Order: sequence, then structure tokens, then C-alpha cells
Amino acid sequence: MPAYADFLKRRHFKPSMVKNEVDWLKIPLTDKKSYLNQYQLRQLFWPKALAGCLVYTATSGSTGLPSYFPRTSRLDWQYSLILENFLKQSSRGPGPTLIIIGFGMGVWIGGLITYQAFEMAARRAKLPVSIITPGINKEEIFKALAKLSPLYKQTVLVGYPPFVKNIVDEALARGLNLKKHNLCFLLAAEAFTENFRDYLVKKAAVKNRFLDTLNIYGSADLGAMAFETPLSILIRTFAAKDQNLFKEIFSGINKTPTLVQYNPDFIHFESLDGNLVLTGDSALPLVRYALGDHGGVIGFADMLKLLKKHGLDIIKAAKKSGLAKTIKKFPFVYVYERADFSASLYGINIFPEYIKEALLGQPLLTGRFTMSAKFDSRQNQYLEINVETRKKENLKKARLNKIEKTVIEKLRKVSSEFRELSNHMPGRRLVLLKSWPLEHPLYFRPGLKQKWIQK
Repeated sequence: MPAYADFLKRRHFKPSMVKNEVDWLKIPLTDKKSYLNQYQLRQLFWPKALAGCLVYTATSGSTGLPSYFPRTSRLDWQYSLILENFLKQSSRGPGPTLIIIGFGMGVWIGGLITYQAFEMAARRAKLPVSIITPGINKEEIFKALAKLSPLYKQTVLVGYPPFVKNIVDEALARGLNLKKHNLCFLLAAEAFTENFRDYLVKKAAVKNRFLDTLNIYGSADLGAMAFETPLSILIRTFAAKDQNLFKEIFSGINKTPTLVQYNPDFIHFESLDGNLVLTGDSALPLVRYALGDHGGVIGFADMLKLLKKHGLDIIKAAKKSGLAKTIKKFPFVYVYERADFSASLYGINIFPEYIKEALLGQPLLTGRFTMSAKFDSRQNQYLEINVETRKKENLKKARLNKIEKTVIEKLRKVSSEFRELSNHMPGRRLVLLKSWPLEHPLYFRPGLKQKWIQK
């Protein structure tokens, strides 16, 4: 790649200097700002990439301008191996399966790569799989559940965790008997708690929480990079009930991370000062690339030793739970937070810049705010934005609602993902504004750098 050769040359680093693992750690880190944004797109590709077949994915950065990531069928094939294994491990055994893909089917990676990988897995393994791609169109998903799902032995509902949860809730409200649909869940784009998993399992009458649910850790950069396994879910379940174990595995962090395993033949993870660095190959290869996620890496043997230190023989526990045949001796990676200062709403990155623009010129506000994704009493996700008033008093409800409408209009304008989401959820409150007096100590303590994102 001309770009990477130039990148190393400018940093006076020669590839021939790498002789062993110690030398590997001396290779300069890359990231979006220092590498991807510094070169023309074609300079980042393998020399013959444009002569082959590529699929492009687009993401919106903090500026709102799209970044394009090309991929070859290699990434689809890697993902298809994960999905093939998921289908084969189903607690209901082999049989006709309906896949309902509820990821956005536009230029974003989730929908199309999942469709392609499922189709590839089904054809290769000769599995009786049928696929429908309604995207985030809820009405089409409900139609598929009502008309198509009863024809199959099981149905896999695919989507972002909060969106899938909304589908389950509304399906029940519409009188659909989900127990008859034999649902499984494939989720991606953000972490969720084991309580959230249990909520879905209970509401949808999922037969086995370990075998029939799967969360993917992926990115537009390199596709499906890592994945939950029954073993990783079992470990996280034990950790959720044992604070000492939780702290040792996840380095004392407070929020529940995603715990997944990855195939080291496909991708390489490192953790530097709590930041994840990866190396992977596609049409646009990445070497020691800082994706912007926080987390850590634990080898398979190291994980077993750590668990035994706390009196837990996880292999024995897996056998007891009927999971012995599903054990993958792959290393683990955990991800607990993005480092790019964005809030995730239904898997969509909402950047502070969007809100700053929406609040610009509002005479009653200082322009300072903090936002976070939250869940109401029915576990519906929404974006809470706490804004600071110029006077030491809260805004009247009518005025606050008007500003809230402005924020929503801005989000619909700058984020195509948010616009499509809101189009398909017309009655759902996706954004909630709350006003606070000037310099309120909870969010706006004077003299401190404003924390735009509240984790």
C-alpha cells in the first residue's frame, strides 16, 4: 500500500526492523486521524484491490462527512464461519430456519454483510436457511413474524439490542405468541447486560440463553472481528454475580463490557493502556490500528487460570451446562466503551458536534450539555440530553419541547441512520431534553472541562 509505505517512511521505521514480537511492538500505531484521513482512498488499498470485487461501507465521522471502507469477500467468509457455527449450535437442532435481518440495509455494514455471510454459510454447509431483509422497518418485521416465521422450525431475529427488544415488546403487545416462533437472537453494535439478555430470553421464550443468543463485536473497518460464544456468555454470567471476579477480569471498570472471542488466524488484538489495537486484512489492510475502543485481551489459558484463582473451573461448569461441544480455545477480548466520545443510540453514533449545532443560538441556553443513552421503565432506549440554562431556573416545558424538536430535526438532517430509525419509529420518543440551572453541580460544575458524554 503506497499510503502505509509513506506512513512508515515519515516515521523513519523500516519493516525489516521487525524480527520478533518485541520488535512488533515498536511498529508505529495507526488510527483514523494520523493514517486514514491523511491519504487518498486508493493509496490505502492493496495495489490490485480495484481490479477485484469490492463492497463499500460508509460511516459518518464527527464532521458528518462519510468515511468509506472497502472489503473483499474474505471478511464475509470469516463472518460466515461464525454464523454457520451459530446455526449448528442451536438448541433446537437442525431444521428450516428463517433469518430476519433488522440491521439498516443502506450503506452501513451491519445489514449487507450479515445477509451475505448468512447466505454464504447456508450454501457452504447446505443448511435449510431462508432470509428476509426488512432492515429497521418494524412493520415488515412484524409481517414476517406473523406470516413466514410459523413455517419454520426456528427464527433468528437480527438487529441492534435496543431495536430487537422493541420488536419483542411490540410483538407481544400485538398478540403474537413468540413462544411458537422459536426465536434466537443475533445482536451487534453495542454492549448490553446479562439482565438485558435475560429480559429478551424470558419475553421471547428463548430455549437456551447460551446457545440461542449471540453478540458480535464488529466495525466498518474490518467486519465481524470477534463474537460471543456459549463459553464467553457463561463467564460473563458468573462475573455478573461475583464482583471480585468481575473486577479481576475487566480491570475494575464499572460498566458491563462485551466479552467475546476471536480467531487469531483472522485478526490480531492488542491492549495498550486500556486501548484496543488491531491488525487485520481486507482490501484496506490495517496494521496496529487504534479503532477507538477501550478494553483488554486475555489468552484462553490465562482466562482459565484467572477463573480457577477464584475457585471456578469453567470447563467443568460448561460441561455441566451442556456446552462442552461448543468450547472454542480462542483468546478473549473485552470492549467496554468507545473512546471517540459519542453516545450510541440503537447502534447509531451520536456525536456532540450534532447537538452543539442544534443548540447554537438558543438564547436561554449556555450551549453546554451532557448526553447519554438510557432506558425507560419498559427498557426502551432513548437519548437523554441535559442542557444548561443561562439563568438559575429550569425552562418551561413548552420551550424545552420546542428546543427538543430542533435537536431532533438536526439529528435527522446530519445522520441518515437516525433519520431512517425515526421514520420507522414514529411514536417512539428517541430524544429527551432536561434543563438544569446554571452551573448545577451534577453536570455543569464551574471551572471544569465540559463532559459532553455521560457514560
